[in-house]
Amino acid sequence: MTDAKLRGVRERKNRTRKKGVSLLLNFPYLIWLCLFVIIPMFIVVVYAFTDRTGAFTLDNFQKLGIYKDNILDSFLYALIATAVTLVLAYPFAYFMTKRSEATQRVVMMLVMLPMWMNLLILTYSIMNIIEANGIINNLLAALGLGKLQMINTPGAVIFGMVYNYFPYMVLPLYSVLSKIDPALLEAAADLGSGGLSRFRRVLLPLSAPGIISGVTMVFVPSVSTFYISQKLGGTSVNMIGDMIEALVNRVSTRNLGAMLSLVLMLVILVCIMIMNRFSDREGGIML
Repeated sequence: MTDAKLRGVRERKNRTRKKGVSLLLNFPYLIWLCLFVIIPMFIVVVYAFTDRTGAFTLDNFQKLGIYKDNILDSFLYALIATAVTLVLAYPFAYFMTKRSEATQRVVMMLVMLPMWMNLLILTYSIMNIIEANGIINNLLAALGLGKLQMINTPGAVIFGMVYNYFPYMVLPLYSVLSKIDPALLEAAADLGSGGLSRFRRVLLPLSAPGIISGVTMVFVPSVSTFYISQKLGGTSVNMIGDMIEALVNRVSTRNLGAMLSLVLMLVILVCIMIMNRFSDREGGIML
């Protein structure tokens, strides 16, 4: 056997050995993926296309029109919350990059601190701030001003989503903005670009991957939230997550709740695919 053939045999053996080692190392993750992702989603699909007796039916799909308003409201509130979060987080993340490294570390710790807390605790803290006898209304009363109706309104729900998901917008934006070379902005200024022009032509395109990642990380949990809307919106706001929880908790409507969950997952998946495609075209990263 020639040397070339021997090298080819050795290379094939090495590739086979590497594939075997890779499969062995990935095996626990594959088991986890099957047990906690694939199988639960399969169960949701089965429930969505069956009735209480287990027989195949499309009645659950035909009843989705009842919840059209809840679906539209959920996407509307999620879009507003995502837009507000982006408007607040972008300048915040940008000015973070202009501070010293020590200041950046402290601010980053403060931004991440709410992420270490339970969503229930954060939501209850918002309730204590905006409820009828909360901090804001007590302050207004002390100043001789009238109290405001903030709790149990759509605005309170949007505020709760912005408050809870703000760190998820800041982190990807800060990660991208901190890597932009300041010399690019200086070069644009030397070429006669004003502040707005530098932002539109240089800063915004280069930060597009962070914007796409942040929008995705905020929009997806916002559109499917249910606890925030229950505590801050009361009975005046019924988002799709609230309807799914109510339907799944009743045996008689569990299959309809599964169909509603399936439709929500598919719509979110389509939105993520669209944003990923846009991010890929702009030279960003795929999520």
